[in-house]
Amino acid sequence: MLKGILAISGQRGLFKVVSQAKNSIIVESLIDGKRMPAYATSRISALEDISIYTEDEDVKLFDVFKAIYEKENGGASIAPKSSGKELKAYFEDILPLYDKDRVYVSDIKKVLTWYNLLIENELFDPNATEEEEEESTED
Repeated sequence: MLKGILAISGQRGLFKVVSQAKNSIIVESLIDGKRMPAYATSRISALEDISIYTEDEDVKLFDVFKAIYEKENGGASIAPKSSGKELKAYFEDILPLYDKDRVYVSDIKKVLTWYNLLIENELFDPNATEEEEEESTED
């Protein structure tokens, strides 16, 4: 699951919530492990709340990550610094109906960068929720 993983506007990479402070939350960078306070004035987005525009309905970021995970057999995606043309083709392969007018190359780069960070830190398990449901039905 993506619970407790945040993107903070103006900061590179992703952050894991460590604890709560008086006027902020303490987060730890997935890139270098450094901890810092994140204040309410920062634009903070929880990955579990982010969706990607499609021609039908919005698709949760978790489902996009799951599609990449399945395409890459649990490995990293193509390099986020690939050409715009390559990135669009790759994204269309994993999410065929994504809205090409509202999802920009910069958005695709961000999604792939985040996905690769989660894989590198072993924080993405596409089967986590399914396994929990299976365990509760077996009892």
